Amino acid sequence: MIPNKRNAAQAYKINAIKTASPARLTSMLYDAAVRFTDTSIELMEKEPDNYEEINKNLKKAQDCIMELRMGLDFKYPVAGEFEKVYDYIYRRLVEGNMKKDVDIIKDTLTHINTMRDTWKEVVRLNKEGKAK
Repeated sequence: MIPNKRNAAQAYKINAIKTASPARLTSMLYDAAVRFTDTSIELMEKEPDNYEEINKNLKKAQDCIMELRMGLDFKYPVAGEFEKVYDYIYRRLVEGNMKKDVDIIKDTLTHINTMRDTWKEVVRLNKEGKAK
């Protein structure tokens, strides 16, 4: 990519993050976690010796999960349950990365997708409730 286009794209991403609502930021984190986990699975299957890229993508997925965990609001009882799930996903991502075990990573992707789908439904129901 041309440097000016790269800078413009980076500025756009930063602006999107700075102006996003908390709900949108959460969605962005889920999407990023899915993308990085999916990329690591693809690399593990097609380029299993590309440890550096696999590790880089799994660490980014781990960072997304930690951000989701740190963003929990414990005034809501469900936050404790979400924390347990995030902790489990994080530990499994670390384990899968250390062992380079694609099945463990696929399992975490299933959980991340489930959490993301649940979040999307919560946002949808919240919007519907406000529209009434």
